Amino acid sequence: MISHPRIYLSSQSPRRRELLKQIGINFETLLLRSNSSRKMDVDETPHTDESPEVYVRRVCQEKVNAGWKFLQFRNLPPLPVLAADTSVILDGKIIGKPQGREQASATLRILSGRQHQVLSAVAVTFEERTEIRLSVSTVTIATLSEERIRRYILTSEPLDKAGAYAIQGYAAAFIQHINGSYSGVMGLPLFETAELLQIFGYPIL
Repeated sequence: MISHPRIYLSSQSPRRRELLKQIGINFETLLLRSNSSRKMDVDETPHTDESPEVYVRRVCQEKVNAGWKFLQFRNLPPLPVLAADTSVILDGKIIGKPQGREQASATLRILSGRQHQVLSAVAVTFEERTEIRLSVSTVTIATLSEERIRRYILTSEPLDKAGAYAIQGYAAAFIQHINGSYSGVMGLPLFETAELLQIFGYPIL
């Protein structure tokens, strides 16, 4: 296996970029555009009767496939492509990103004082091989008053986050307990990421 000096990240998430930098990964972000006006988006709508685990793995697979196809389309140097997908699960149902402040408030109310799961899949593809890993974490959020929820919503932090909170931001003060991967809850499980990159020949510290 030839060692790769860098990889491609098939994600626009600033949190995933931060996490890769944290463990010293040299990467380039793929801007998935086939032309100046159209993105090569992955449809993240859950399929009927699709379990959360199957959903997260499928979307992650589609993201990494889109990244690989894009670098071939643009005739970029062939290097491993990494993608990830993270979902918040409560009572077996996927809690997506809120569509506005009202929905964010409603999401925080149902998570308040309860445990939920965070599923974070990471995939790496190179040439004909793709490997996927899934991280499962259980998060307990403290009971949140209406005033505390209101103040958090005013920060705008939860508006583009699955589950309407960012563990690395203000919401860190809400988290009573984590059983699993902090980086996985953040959006990229670093243990599984390092494991995959080693499989594909990337030198990990």
